[in-house]
Amino acid sequence: MSGFKLAQYTPSDTLWLWWLGQPDAPRLVGELRMARQSKGVSLRYAPEWLRAGFALSEDLPLIDSEFLPTEKETAAGAVDDARPDRWGERVIRMLDKPPRLAVLDFLFYAGDQRFGALGVSVSPSEYLARDTGPLPQLVDAPAMQRLVQQIVAGEPVEESLRRLIAPGVTLGGARPKALLNIDGHPWVIKFNEPGESIDWPLVEHATMTLAAQAGIRVARTRPVPLQQGHAIAIQRFDREAAGLRRHALSANVALKAAGEALGYPELAQLLRRRGVAASGLHREQMKELFRRMVFNILIDNTDDHEKNHALLMTESGEYALSPAFDVLPSGQALGYQQMRVGAQAADATLDNALSECAQFGLKRAEAQEQVRAVCAVVDGWRAHFERAGVSPGDIQSLAQQIDRAFLLDQRQAASVRRGVAGGAD
Repeated sequence: MSGFKLAQYTPSDTLWLWWLGQPDAPRLVGELRMARQSKGVSLRYAPEWLRAGFALSEDLPLIDSEFLPTEKETAAGAVDDARPDRWGERVIRMLDKPPRLAVLDFLFYAGDQRFGALGVSVSPSEYLARDTGPLPQLVDAPAMQRLVQQIVAGEPVEESLRRLIAPGVTLGGARPKALLNIDGHPWVIKFNEPGESIDWPLVEHATMTLAAQAGIRVARTRPVPLQQGHAIAIQRFDREAAGLRRHALSANVALKAAGEALGYPELAQLLRRRGVAASGLHREQMKELFRRMVFNILIDNTDDHEKNHALLMTESGEYALSPAFDVLPSGQALGYQQMRVGAQAADATLDNALSECAQFGLKRAEAQEQVRAVCAVVDGWRAHFERAGVSPGDIQSLAQQIDRAFLLDQRQAASVRRGVAGGAD
């Protein structure tokens, strides 16, 4: 990539989208334009991409047309996942102070390390993206935490330290985060908000490793000790060896592109239709998605919105369910999930999870067995969190939600009953 300094950027109504699956051989995808009526960004494929490219998402077919965003202040189709998340926007506003705050500008300011394999350039003939420099190392974590505290407090940040915070690293989320290099691979590092009473990064590590015991593929995590509490490092799953990048779609983009509601059953059916058919992988991932849904219910993760699920595109254009990420108790005891669960909408009950188990390729008896298996793992959450180093005070605080009667009664009932109402054979 040719370096492009931020001071050279002048807001305009046009930028260019590039494909970075092989970063040393970027390919022009098309033109991004300001969509003024919706305050968003449109896409028109370049002729060369129409000849030898692929549809970035189902609502962006390979035709010569300008694709407009369907919602205000968004970008068209898969381009929307190339935007910075809420924390990234906060960093851009605070540190970069852009002269214009349009969606098109945020796409540029997100830089070259954004989620997935798309890049945004100021040129149609050469990939000229914002250059944020080399990634920090693990040893920089304490300095990164101090920088996060300054950003949250609205304090000035030294110019030389700004390289420690990359603004476009993940899908939707407001928690402070940045990128770093661990043993030659990019990881995301997440921090507590200043003043939070629970060590949420360590809780997230404990929850993710607990989910793995429930037969859920999770992104690799490691706790990072700090002077106070921890950060959590999460290995990026959209990056491969030799720097190759994977095209990735959030469930938000993929489901809307397919004209589907934002729900677990709908995501399972998308995997059935577009998933990796070889060796029946798509069917295994449909069942895994069911376990993820049940686990989120039982661990009180009510922040399981559609941007906290992702699909990775294969070379054949099929979709594979990404490893799970952002899985931890929400500490809110809402009693409902962010995605549709079953016949009773988003209600956080096992009966509701079982009500549409057929959409996950499961007969009712099979689904009940999956539920019992997840329940058995969640029953041991306290001991697992203790082994992970979570403090007794934090465990007691979390128990008020995870072990409250609403969830505990469901776990106990599912463990002993052979037949749970709902579902279909």
